[in-house]
Amino acid sequence: MHQDRHSRPRGRRARRGIYLLPTLFTVGNLFAGYASVVRSFQGAVEQAALLIIVAGVLDALDGRIARLTGSTSEFGMEFDSLADMVSFGVAPAMLAYRWALEPLGRIGWVVAFIYVVCAAMRLARFNIKGRIEDKRYFAGLPSPMAAGSLATVAFAFPQPRTESPAQVLLTLLTALVGLLMISRFRYRSFKELDLGNRRSYVYVLPLATVLVAIAIVPRWAMLTVASLYLLSAPLTYVISLVRRRVFGAADEPVGHGETSSRGAQG
Repeated sequence: MHQDRHSRPRGRRARRGIYLLPTLFTVGNLFAGYASVVRSFQGAVEQAALLIIVAGVLDALDGRIARLTGSTSEFGMEFDSLADMVSFGVAPAMLAYRWALEPLGRIGWVVAFIYVVCAAMRLARFNIKGRIEDKRYFAGLPSPMAAGSLATVAFAFPQPRTESPAQVLLTLLTALVGLLMISRFRYRSFKELDLGNRRSYVYVLPLATVLVAIAIVPRWAMLTVASLYLLSAPLTYVISLVRRRVFGAADEPVGHGETSSRGAQG
């Protein structure tokens, strides 16, 4: 009995620690997003972009750790969603505004605000439908990858874009990324990727190649990965339509569909 009385508090503390661990990663995600906003205000584009990328990594880790430890909770999901709104809604919009859109005046801040609205709508839709859909796909571009797409471009080209052609392209890019978040394009979630599976060797070489590329040329490697993911769903949809038109394939286009999955990617 004496040992039981002492072991129970230790067990409760261990359980509290397990539940606290994902929350700490979410706090780190929120801090990185907040720090990115501050650095954007200060004109430090490169640092602001890198902080958004760090927030994305922490966001992926908190969801993964919560699932592995069985410590998912309603509070954790709501807290994660609010943190995502800062890190992947407000922070990238501020980055885009200070980096390229500010000289455009009203047009610049309106485009940045549209991005924020799209991020909020994306997260709200995910919270409502993310638990009942196909876990292999996200409906619309996930907000961390949307933010990462803007951040990797800014990280690769950190100098403020003041020339008109570049401003037009970046304005269109910001608006396009925002609209992709609320689109019906199906993006792979990679939730089914299990490195503990016997067939995990299939994924080892591509993952190792990406990691080596990021270590050698981080700016261009991250920009390439983000761009490929951004374009993957629209290209898949177009290819599916062409197949149906040309070959009369009976399969339903894989580009559209209200699918999502529960996890860190809102």
